[in-house]
Amino acid sequence: MSDVLRAPAELKYAEELDWLESIDDSPKPFAWRLSPKMVRLFVLGAERADGLDREISQKWFGDRSIVERAIVTLASDRGLLLIGDPGTGKSWLAELLAAAISRNSTLVVQGTAGTTEDHIKYSWNVSMVIAKGQSRESMIPSPIMTAMEAGSIGRFEELTRSTSDVQDALISILSEKYISVPELDSDGIVFAKPGFSVIATANSRDRGVNDLSSALKRRFNFVRIPVVTNKKSEAEIVRFRTEELLRRHQIELDVPPTLLDVLLRSFGDLRAAAASAGSDDEKLESALSTAEQIGVLEDAVLHSNFFGEQALTARTLASSLVGSLARREPEDLAILNKYLHGVVEPRSKDEGGDWPEFLDGGRDAIATLS
Repeated sequence: MSDVLRAPAELKYAEELDWLESIDDSPKPFAWRLSPKMVRLFVLGAERADGLDREISQKWFGDRSIVERAIVTLASDRGLLLIGDPGTGKSWLAELLAAAISRNSTLVVQGTAGTTEDHIKYSWNVSMVIAKGQSRESMIPSPIMTAMEAGSIGRFEELTRSTSDVQDALISILSEKYISVPELDSDGIVFAKPGFSVIATANSRDRGVNDLSSALKRRFNFVRIPVVTNKKSEAEIVRFRTEELLRRHQIELDVPPTLLDVLLRSFGDLRAAAASAGSDDEKLESALSTAEQIGVLEDAVLHSNFFGEQALTARTLASSLVGSLARREPEDLAILNKYLHGVVEPRSKDEGGDWPEFLDGGRDAIATLS
């Protein structure tokens, strides 16, 4: 899939999925392509105790019980709601689960203030309606309706960003498992086939935007995705994503472990400062998520490859960090400047290593943006 900018998981890992399906002799719920055990193995990777003849890479880094609860929910008739802070991997986990279960993760509705009932039910091909009238042929099914007809997994991203009308329409789908099409005289009901379910995601920081009704909450099993606080786990996630980027761009450039440690410690310091801040003005606007950490490293790697000396340096990393996190001026720049002088400068004197160059690169970046 080299001609696709970003291949969905079912295409990206097609070989793994085909192999797992070929050796899978465990019971499968409904029309699932893989059994629950194999779905878990695909997402979390194979261990030596699994006794497989080939390596299955770990694709999502988090607690095993989270993945197991998500799989069990999808094997029932309830929807799955993955909720957590930005950058905790909710959408990625949803995509992996849909790919493993249905071999199609692209039946997605993106929740926004502009999302309407048509986006989760159906709309019409106007030119065909004018020419031939309303019929199943002239109807345009939504991704959710398509998932219902196929007995597969539909996805709803950022559920709490959609309006109450859209959420109410989803209640009916999750409860009744059919969509009524009153415009059609015959064949006016689309029933869901066994295996249909919905994986929704919600940002816990969006509380108060469009809160879920108690009726909709009852249709979902909630699975909370915690922020990654374990330094080792976060390092694995950042390294995994960065290696994917390097392969996609065919870049031969190493990320020294010492620089990865600088990045991890910097984000840890900034998160601690945000937690102890007395007001929002004293916090960076950034959520300082693992995803943003990956973005900082990717930016630095690409800059080093295209405009640097084909080697990642602490100076480039610092410049990328400042450029990525300084979203408000002058507030964010002041916070980053305080961090450099209060934390990085003493550390560069005490520890040396990459920290002095990181300090200089950060100062230069702030001076450029000020």
